[in-house]
Amino acid sequence: MQLAIDARGIRKRFGRTDVLAGLDLAVQAGTIFALLGPNGAGKTTTINILTTLVRPDEGTVHVAGHDVVAQPDEVKRRISLTGQSAAVDEVLTGAENLVMFGRLSGLSTRAAKRRADELLERFDLADAATRRLSTYSGGMRRRLDLALSLVVEVPVIFLDEPTTGLDTRSRQELWRVIRSLADDGATVFLTTQYLEEADLLADRIAVLDHGRVVAEGTADELKSLVGGEVVELRDGDGALLAEHPTDGTVHGLRGAIEEIDLLAAASADGATVSIRRPSLDDVFLQITGHDRAPELQESR
Repeated sequence: MQLAIDARGIRKRFGRTDVLAGLDLAVQAGTIFALLGPNGAGKTTTINILTTLVRPDEGTVHVAGHDVVAQPDEVKRRISLTGQSAAVDEVLTGAENLVMFGRLSGLSTRAAKRRADELLERFDLADAATRRLSTYSGGMRRRLDLALSLVVEVPVIFLDEPTTGLDTRSRQELWRVIRSLADDGATVFLTTQYLEEADLLADRIAVLDHGRVVAEGTADELKSLVGGEVVELRDGDGALLAEHPTDGTVHGLRGAIEEIDLLAAASADGATVSIRRPSLDDVFLQITGHDRAPELQESR
């Protein structure tokens, strides 16, 4: 297995706080890897170390075959990083921003224009190429942010919460683009506050809590940690009143249904009982003890 990212025993302390406490990560080349974690888990610190922005206190990190501490320039030549906003010029058009980034990256004027045209077409921005960036919608801006990070083709792409703040349609459009990057052979490492995003996109997912990976696997493997089906009770308006996970056995399912039935009998008319498969929300709650994964943004 060829690893695009190989991190072992990473530790990082800020003041008296241990943000990363022996982090291990192994990301296979050509895959999408999602890092999930509650507020303060260390996601941003992790991505900053992997992209050479922060030095680890302990441990070793190799990205694209190079050591992030001993060979930072070699790593930088082989990665791109897209944060929650990019350093763009609002007065320039989308095409002009791309050409400017191309020239700053060392491309000739002709090569920069050719690359800009390719990226505008790929990210469905060709019709808006001559419009000033100030007129772009949120989804268009995020696609341009990603396009800017790919002006020079690299094997490893880091995306720090790429769809934060976007509406559902814009998020889905960006998901299509992200998946296409991996289909073309790139390795994509993303942090996200949306469990649905990790579920749909990632080949593998790691759950980070208190500076350590507490669970890792495919979405299906992680869901299997919860057990079998989850029995839900909802009122007549569809609001969730109660839920009960099962162990996957017939006996466990019957027991859960009986417990929910008792609650249903005491609930208002119109209450319904349903059975669903475990979700990543269930995994997140069981592993970290945090109720809602949307609260995943962090200050570190």
